[in-house]
Amino acid sequence: MKNGTLYIVATPIGNLEDMTYRAVRILSEADLIAAEDTRHSLKLLSHFGISKPMTSYFDHNQQVKGTRILEALRQGKTVALISDAGTPCVSDPGYNLVRDAAAEGIPVVPIPGACAAVAAISAAGLPSDSFSFAGFPPARHGKRQAFLADLAALPGTLVLYEAPHRLEATLADIHAVMGDRQIVVARELSKIYEEFIRGNVSSVIAEIARGKARGEVVILIAPGDTAIRETIPLTEVVSGLLRQGLTVKDAARAAAESTGCSRSEAYEAALAIHKAG
Repeated sequence: MKNGTLYIVATPIGNLEDMTYRAVRILSEADLIAAEDTRHSLKLLSHFGISKPMTSYFDHNQQVKGTRILEALRQGKTVALISDAGTPCVSDPGYNLVRDAAAEGIPVVPIPGACAAVAAISAAGLPSDSFSFAGFPPARHGKRQAFLADLAALPGTLVLYEAPHRLEATLADIHAVMGDRQIVVARELSKIYEEFIRGNVSSVIAEIARGKARGEVVILIAPGDTAIRETIPLTEVVSGLLRQGLTVKDAARAAAESTGCSRSEAYEAALAIHKAG
């Protein structure tokens, strides 16, 4: 029996007019639709007059449901994978299913469409010739700062997702770890209250503090100024990071990445400054 096809179907991130003709056709023709939240996706499908068998597929059931979906594909059925919004497998469940299907020779076909990260960077006004997408930062303060320290020296614009209730805390950590870089916060993309807040980190924090956080957020961080960083002594960089509350280990890692020195050199400097009080 010939294998079926797994379609990775992008859906709107807000405005239903962003649904593509091809996406509607594929969903209408699919034998099974795997959705992150079937109740949420049912509203989208009803809007386009699509009535097809559905199954849930999300982080906590993907092992069991993935096995069932693969079996349907082996039987020659067409399966369409959708997430709650945007492109599946981009900070959403799906990677394991795609990997396993491809390993068995099952065709995997992307149906392009809306993606919050790409939409945000296209309108942010930050360098877009090179960018890194890092998904959602960790929820806990310490882990989030370590996460940001690992990303601090990456070239190009950095793109993150964040939930509205953690936005201010994450921006504060960006300021602590990366300094007062230029950033853009994009909220409610493609919706009525779409908003781009541009400026350095401190000014954006002040702007957001005056309003109410809405919807999912994309944070875009401009690359650091390497030329400026290289003129700052290592001890000054480390001292600043320690004053901002980073541990000796995290301060050393961030300093090494931002100055280009070795981690051992940065660690020795951080440890000496920490012991000196």
